[in-house]
Order: sequence, then structure tokens, then C-alpha cells
Amino acid sequence: MSEGSEARRPTPLWDGPTRIFHWSLAILIVTAWLSAEKSMEVHRLSGYAIIGLLVFRLWWGVAGGSTARFSSFVRGPSATLNYMRGMLSRKPGETAGHNPVGALSVLLLLAAVGATALLGLYATDIDGIESGPLSDRVDFDTGRLFSERHELAFRAVQVLVVLHLAAIVFYGVWKRENLVRPMVTGSRLFSGPATALRKAPLWSLAFGVALAAGVAWAVSKGFHFKV
Repeated sequence: MSEGSEARRPTPLWDGPTRIFHWSLAILIVTAWLSAEKSMEVHRLSGYAIIGLLVFRLWWGVAGGSTARFSSFVRGPSATLNYMRGMLSRKPGETAGHNPVGALSVLLLLAAVGATALLGLYATDIDGIESGPLSDRVDFDTGRLFSERHELAFRAVQVLVVLHLAAIVFYGVWKRENLVRPMVTGSRLFSGPATALRKAPLWSLAFGVALAAGVAWAVSKGFHFKV
């Protein structure tokens, strides 16, 4: 049965903050990548924004909408292996949220992006001019080491992004399941009853945004605050 069949009904799946996070992170990763050799100012600002987004996502994974919460999609090795055994089936999945393999992809990508951003904060260029806001916490040689690890971590991000895009193509072509549309519209088509999204309260969103903005600002200042 194709996703466009009349038997499949749209059900709210992803809330607005989750979708905004997803597309904002994608845009900022590309921006940081393209600006690395052209404008370190843009590169740094992109990094600070990415850190803010990651802080928000960690908060939203605890107090956000039901499908965004880590407790709703993070599964153990057994569940992941069981899901992988049936991946070649052409039947579209009916998981209301990330499937176990998708959950693993999310966690790895968040970890890789977080490591890249964190290492960049301590990185120092060869001339010691263009450096991260926390580079004064380490000596020059250590800063150069962080810079090398920063680039290596971004290579891991690139690999994970390629795998993510390959998975989207696989699900679209083989399983006839559109993974992009729900992240745009917020809804997905299900053939049977599915648990609809339960949205988080407004105060949780407001706190998450304030927390993310505060951490990003503090990081950009190198945690140096003038009274």
C-alpha cells in the first residue's frame, strides 16, 4: 500500500519546535562548513547558534512534545537489531516517531555535532589569531590539537549526514515512505491507529528558548562577563 492511499490518514507527528530545530541545524551546518575558509566571523556565529540549538534539543528531548522526547524513541540494542532484521520489507513503517535505527542516527548526529562545536571553542589557528572563545583556557599546542580534532569531528558529521540522506532515499524508493514531508508539514500518513503528538506546554518552549539563547551568548563571550 502506498503512502498516498486513501486508507492512510494524516496524524500529527512532529511539533513546530522540533521541525524548526531540524531545518535550522541543517542550514547552520552547511553555513559553518562553507564559511570555514571564507569568513571566520560567520563560522563562529554559526557555531554559537548550533550550540544554542543543541542545548534546546537536549531540553526538548526531556520536556518537549511527545515524539521529540528521548524516552519515546531511544531503544536498546535488542530492539534496534530486531528492527534492522525487517528493514528490507517494502511495507512502510507505522512507528509514530523515530524508529530504532533513526533514533540511533539522531543520537550519533547530535553527539558528533556537539563534539565538533565543543572542540571548536578551544581551537587555535596556526597563527594564533582566529581562535575559539575558550582558547585562552589552554596552551597553544593544545589549542592546535583541538583544532585538528575539530576538523576530524566535522568529517564524522559529514559521514553521518550522507548516511542520513541515503536513508531518506532508501525509505522513499524502497519502502515508499516519505520522511521529508512530515518534517515539513508536521503530519504523517498512517494506515492504522497511531498515537497522535502530544504538544508540550508553552512555558516549556519559552524556557528552552531562553536557556539556549543564554548558553549561546555566554559561550560567545568565553564566559567572561563584565560587571
